[in-house]
Amino acid sequence: MFEWFRRRQRPVGRTLQLRSRGDLGEAMRVDFAELAPDVETFLGQAAYLQLGFFETLSELIALTPELAEKESLSRAAGAALIKHQELVALIRERGADPTQLMLPFRESLDAFRRNTHGVRPQETMLTVHITAGMLDDFYLALSSSYGDTGKRVARILQADDDRQAIVEILGATIDSDEEWRWLLALWGRRLVGDTLLVARAALRRGHLDRDEEAKVEPVFSELMGAHARRMDAMGLAA
Repeated sequence: MFEWFRRRQRPVGRTLQLRSRGDLGEAMRVDFAELAPDVETFLGQAAYLQLGFFETLSELIALTPELAEKESLSRAAGAALIKHQELVALIRERGADPTQLMLPFRESLDAFRRNTHGVRPQETMLTVHITAGMLDDFYLALSSSYGDTGKRVARILQADDDRQAIVEILGATIDSDEEWRWLLALWGRRLVGDTLLVARAALRRGHLDRDEEAKVEPVFSELMGAHARRMDAMGLAA
């Protein structure tokens, strides 16, 4: 399946358009210069995250019986793979080995994927929508620390993610049985803690002093606000 996605051509007329991030607010413009990791650490973790989203979506395609839903999930998986490939290309342009930069994060991010993998496919779909949304936003905020390289990463992360298809599938699931609304709302709330731990681990220092906490607090508050808006848009209580 991986090879199929690598050969997958973007549909005619489809380019990686920038998404509007106006709803993230001014808080996401915080200067992370003192807390951001070195650029190679940043690129390696960002690239492996996108690969993980692709892997999870590929697993969901295999588990989904409906052809229309498979096709919808394939678009989201393809978008994640494109982001991964473009981050890998950027790493290579800088003269680094993508595998070596991603390898230090394999164990921790694979554990994150296991911990946030639902028992039911619908829970895992929500995992991708919520965790990818929060972490894309966080890495977008971090990207401002890396000059021209950061600007390129920002363009990659702001590209169309095709995850609206996941929202539509889950919406239809909820419409078919209202009990799903409660189950998915509970699952969505459970995801937040693990996702914020991944974001905090990306900073240069794991333990922040009071001034550093004050600097990053607006960003984490805005991440939570954006999470609540995603949940509200699906009719789920955050």
